[in-house]
Amino acid sequence: MKRLGLYFSSVILFLGCANGQSSAGRNSIAPIPKPAAGEQVATFGGGCFWSMSEAMSELKGVNKVVSGYAGGNTKNPTYGEVSSRATGHAEVSQIYYNPKVISFATLAEAFFFAHDPTTLNRQGPDEGTDYRSIAFYRNEDEKNTLLDIIKKVNTTKHYSNPIVTQVVPFKAFYAAENYHQGYYRTNGDNPYISSVSEPKVMKFRKAMKAELKPEFQK
Repeated sequence: MKRLGLYFSSVILFLGCANGQSSAGRNSIAPIPKPAAGEQVATFGGGCFWSMSEAMSELKGVNKVVSGYAGGNTKNPTYGEVSSRATGHAEVSQIYYNPKVISFATLAEAFFFAHDPTTLNRQGPDEGTDYRSIAFYRNEDEKNTLLDIIKKVNTTKHYSNPIVTQVVPFKAFYAAENYHQGYYRTNGDNPYISSVSEPKVMKFRKAMKAELKPEFQK
């Protein structure tokens, strides 16, 4: 159900992303954890949440990441509903982190390295508003941080085109189905993971090496 475009046929894509799960598995929604004492939460969307969630989980100070949906109006959406683009939601990653180890600013910088924030409603072969680049803020400081980083990245010309990421106030997060959680690590044989997600994660590791947990700095 990920649209691979030039990489794979739609049949291979469907088999890689949709099959292999029982009906119960596809419909079982992951729980949304409450932040632990001293923990803070950030929410970002940058294309397929399989690679984004993996990338953000590898950062020092990040305790857990939950794949899900945000930015739309439908309550408790399913993956199929979000993929239909009728809900207004994007695929996102909700990050639970220790602010004494990693700051919101560093998370935001990592987010902009974990995907291409210059393509409107598209990430590589994935097209549609559900794959849009979107960053949520929970207060004015976070909003200003995001805008400052966007300005900085645009000024440095790290990307040849300007950033088109939506910067919007956080309203609600809905966890995705259980089988989406940690999908990158348990489905390395999926053609989408090996050909699309893995290169993105490898690129992210090079860009954020100093901020990675030791096991990912190799």
